[in-house]
Amino acid sequence: MSRILSVTLTIVALSLSPATAMAGNGKSKAGHCPPGLAKKAVPCVPPGQVKNLYKKGDYITHDYSWINDPYRYGLNRGGSYIRSGDYVYRVDPETQKVLNLIGAVADILY
Repeated sequence: MSRILSVTLTIVALSLSPATAMAGNGKSKAGHCPPGLAKKAVPCVPPGQVKNLYKKGDYITHDYSWINDPYRYGLNRGGSYIRSGDYVYRVDPETQKVLNLIGAVADILY
């Protein structure tokens, strides 16, 4: 009886080890970004979309909304942030000049 039990446990252990080894291969999916896009200057943005973004020094004048409680989304409490399209920018509150591109809305606000 104990021999059958030990053989059964050995078979189960050997059959589960390949399944656990394949799960993720030790790579985390925390960024939800493909490796090729993660290494770009603006992470997780396809090359064709980079030209559509505001750059540091640009002024955001239309199609934007202010983020009222930036701390709620993990942003600095004292900063002024604008959402324009699918991206979040840190801006000068008086001139709306872009100080920094923070990232994609999906990565920050959700």
